[in-house]
Amino acid sequence: MPRIVLLTNGLAHGGAETQVFHLAVELRALGWSVAVVSMLPPAAFVPQLTDAGVETFSLGMSPGAADPRGLFRLCAFLYRFRPQILHSHLFHANMLARAARMFCPAPVVISSIHSVAESGRESRRIGPRDWLYGATDPLADMVVAVCHAAAERHASARAVCRSKLRVIPNGVDTAVFRPDPRRESERRRLGVDPAFVWLAAGRLMWKKDYPTLLRAFARRRGAVLLIAGDGPQEAELRALARELAVDARFLGRVDEMPALMNAADALVLSSVVEGLPMALIEAAASGLPAVATDVGGVREVVLDGHTGFVAPPRDPAALAAAMARLAALSLQDRARMGVAARAHAVARFDLKLVAAEWDRAYRQLLEAP
Repeated sequence: MPRIVLLTNGLAHGGAETQVFHLAVELRALGWSVAVVSMLPPAAFVPQLTDAGVETFSLGMSPGAADPRGLFRLCAFLYRFRPQILHSHLFHANMLARAARMFCPAPVVISSIHSVAESGRESRRIGPRDWLYGATDPLADMVVAVCHAAAERHASARAVCRSKLRVIPNGVDTAVFRPDPRRESERRRLGVDPAFVWLAAGRLMWKKDYPTLLRAFARRRGAVLLIAGDGPQEAELRALARELAVDARFLGRVDEMPALMNAADALVLSSVVEGLPMALIEAAASGLPAVATDVGGVREVVLDGHTGFVAPPRDPAALAAAMARLAALSLQDRARMGVAARAHAVARFDLKLVAAEWDRAYRQLLEAP
């Protein structure tokens, strides 16, 4: 049985972390012996991973603190587990995996990049991170980006050698996220009938640029905006929604996202930085048309004019116009967009297809001289 370690910054309800969780479970079903190592103490997914036969291990590191003991603990775990592949996700885990390769056995090292800019606030850390990626690039056998936009930006910045770069997208369980005709009960529970319901989903943080969304929504009347997610900007955004007098309902973190997707008429995303947004893929699989800002891999999910509309970032007027354009479509035209979105999601982003793509990539590396 081939052995693989998935190394991530943390185990929490974020897009990249959720992908690590799903990939671990799918690889276990494909016959891999899998362990997930979290740099930070895990906050989610451990019971589900254990039930699936996936070992979990925490390096016990702290956010924002460089702790060399994390490297020692990772090496000790790798000596015990003896993986053929060490697959890391996100910048800090990628750097740690590359460092570990110099001290302990890891025949194949793969780095996954989940955004066009894996940085802190705005773009202040992109340059140094690109340099570190480039300097340590020889220590990775393959670098995989979740979208073509992220791959191209990192290659153009010489953060990765193009010859070892490939794209494998995020995946979603299209049997879970799917159209459900029983949506009316969820709409009634939320008290949103008969309004047009927009759904926004994601962390309440600067990358998602919710202020632009709220200002765009203020230009739209007679609709409801549901915001699923929590984060550091919640108080600020609630205050802005009151100031703008918009019907925006903050739902916090939502566990039943498939039901919520089916209660909405369309999804809206206002980000300024993205990789391949999970909310867009989940919405597409649920048969929802979408309006999204043109960042990261958005155009790889939203086919402009076919499954939704794309607008420039940081422009409330343009975003409002795209939202108005979609809302003005007939019910039949929106339904056709939803069908097209679902077909695109099933063909490109189905979780089992993505896991199979990873399985092929791993085995090709193991079989290479």
